[in-house]
Amino acid sequence: MSDDDHPQEGRDPIRPVGFEEALSERYLAYALSTIMARSLPDVRDGLKPVHRRLLYAMRELGLNPRAGFKKCARVVGDVMGKFHPHGDAAIYDAMVRLAQEFAVRYPLVEGQGNFGNIDGDNAAAMRYTEARLTAIAEALLEGIDEDAVDFRGTYDGEGAEPAVLPAAFPNLLANGAQGIAVGMATNIPPHNADEICQALLLLIRNPEASLAQVMKRLPGPDFPTGGVLVENADKIAQAYATGRGSLRLRARWQREDLGRGQWQAVVTEMPYQVQKSRLVEKIAELLDARRLPLLADIRDESAEDVRLVLVPKTRSIPPEALLESLFQQTDLETRFGLNMNVLDGGTVPRLMGLVEVLRAFLDHRLEVLQRRTHHRLGQIAHRLEVLEGYLVVYANLDEVIRLIRESDEPKPALMARWSLSEVQADAILNMRLRALARLQEIEIREEHAKLTAEQAELQALLADESLQWAKIAEQIADIRTKFGAKTPLGKRRTQIAGAPDAVDLSVEALVEREPVTVVVSEQGWVRALKGHLAPDAEVKYKDGDGERFRVPCQSVDRLLLFTASGRVYTLGADNLPGGRGQGEPLRLLVDVAAEDEPVALLVAAKELSLILASSDGRGFRVAAGACIAQTKGGRQVMNPAGGAELALIRPVAGDHVAVIGENRRLLVFPLSELPEMGRGRGVMLQRYKDGGLSDLTTITLEEGLAWQSGERMRRETDLVPWLGKRGAAGRQPPHGFPRDNRFG
Repeated sequence: MSDDDHPQEGRDPIRPVGFEEALSERYLAYALSTIMARSLPDVRDGLKPVHRRLLYAMRELGLNPRAGFKKCARVVGDVMGKFHPHGDAAIYDAMVRLAQEFAVRYPLVEGQGNFGNIDGDNAAAMRYTEARLTAIAEALLEGIDEDAVDFRGTYDGEGAEPAVLPAAFPNLLANGAQGIAVGMATNIPPHNADEICQALLLLIRNPEASLAQVMKRLPGPDFPTGGVLVENADKIAQAYATGRGSLRLRARWQREDLGRGQWQAVVTEMPYQVQKSRLVEKIAELLDARRLPLLADIRDESAEDVRLVLVPKTRSIPPEALLESLFQQTDLETRFGLNMNVLDGGTVPRLMGLVEVLRAFLDHRLEVLQRRTHHRLGQIAHRLEVLEGYLVVYANLDEVIRLIRESDEPKPALMARWSLSEVQADAILNMRLRALARLQEIEIREEHAKLTAEQAELQALLADESLQWAKIAEQIADIRTKFGAKTPLGKRRTQIAGAPDAVDLSVEALVEREPVTVVVSEQGWVRALKGHLAPDAEVKYKDGDGERFRVPCQSVDRLLLFTASGRVYTLGADNLPGGRGQGEPLRLLVDVAAEDEPVALLVAAKELSLILASSDGRGFRVAAGACIAQTKGGRQVMNPAGGAELALIRPVAGDHVAVIGENRRLLVFPLSELPEMGRGRGVMLQRYKDGGLSDLTTITLEEGLAWQSGERMRRETDLVPWLGKRGAAGRQPPHGFPRDNRFG
């Protein structure tokens, strides 16, 4: 038997394990490691391990707010070597973010040098930048040497690190948190510290306070870059109640008048986590693609502040409409997906609502207060023990001196003579001669009395929970004073405006209304001439070209272009080329096939109903509004078959339909027999043995049928001989009807 068949000494024996079991076991270990040690913040101090280790390492280096700066490379090296066994880039990135005023609402690191900007530029290398802690970070660390929190061993077992910080500042809600773990994520928005403190004080006074009461003090997030939160209070409350929701955030803007009716819009605050340079690039791309018809130009005039200038195409455009079009298509409006997934007590990941998060912070502060009080009582007890030994010396000064001089072992002799403890005996033996002065005795007696009174106060504090909550309320009030709304850092930046009113982005609302005449030439060139031209007014065309359509309308109108294939295309009168020159080819504006001939051009009036008829005598009614196409490719409305084409489009203006064929047969039938359809081949209007449809119109039966004969109008009021059912053949028209079979 070979050595390989036996487990080697000092090693675990090889154990056969199923692949699925091994994989799930290792993946679970990885998932737990990611959740606990990397991605989710602790609800008590609002920090992930890397941030907690950064702050603690900087404190150990003496980088308090009153000290000088040290190179970031020094800090990163200490964090990586002592506490955080990961790459220096990840540590430095975390440190940079804690120093960026546009990334965190209340920076925990004060940076010196290039720490990046809102345009997305990276920070300088760590060897060039310097840092120290801010006053807020100092508040998070307050009491860490007073047994306020538990410590655990570092990754190499050579040192210790705090499992959580004492956190006198409500950092989780104040600065928020983002992280993606395995199977869960967190995304907590920043809030205003003054409002958080108000909510905490309310819960101290009334532990059963409802979410609605809390939200009167803490109405919503407060982002470091400002902006406007455009969400209903009910929706914010729902997100806070469940710990999950979606909030809309917009850029803040204002209108600047330039005189003579000219104006421009200026964006002064960006939505949270939107890079300004990328936003400008995106808007420029949309401008090039002609997807922002209301915007003429964008300029970035930012210095230390944000200033994006938006220039409208015309001064008649409402500013709200211009910004609404940008809100809909760019990151000037974003959504913040609130997901308050945190580590409860540092061990259990779970989703918490707003009130739960606030109560968890208060419970942590209560535990910190109790632990610090016990620690202080221990210090006082030790000092009082020493002071009482000193007082024995002053009461028996000569005898103490004699005993020390004459005794070979003065320590046990002192302890036996006056029933002293070992600590007291050591303190007496270590006293200096100058401490025997009368003035020193008075100071010791005063210190003893003071410590005795403090001891009594602290013991009373531990015995009464109401006193403890009063002390915590005092601490929170102090935080509010230091970092509240009356300080430059603590002023609310994000406006809570509620859901915005709907802005009309229709053509009628955005385009100045004026009369125009749209003309289309035989060769398919289109243009919009100012004013309503008379029917006989001369319009110039290219040599060999002539007029096909002339339609008077308004600049806000939509025009429907029907072609022989049965497709309809939509043209905006405001987007057509002006009257100078010959215009543009239709096929540049809409995707009309080269072999497809235009049949009709008319205004898509809202109440207009049309009859579509094909050359083989089929047709149906359709609403003009239903024909509007949203794309350049148009839409298929009629489906002619058997070589037929869409031949006629007539507006409905009566109660009967008159139709005549190329065989010179006239038929009149009720309009009610013609169905209304959205799309199709249509029904038979009139039957023919030879030829097809010639013309169609709608009439009012009481008024009869009128037609142009030479220079005068003729009318036939008795139409009984031509009345019939839809689909009949009809009969010869009245005497004098035009030979071209047209109703005129």
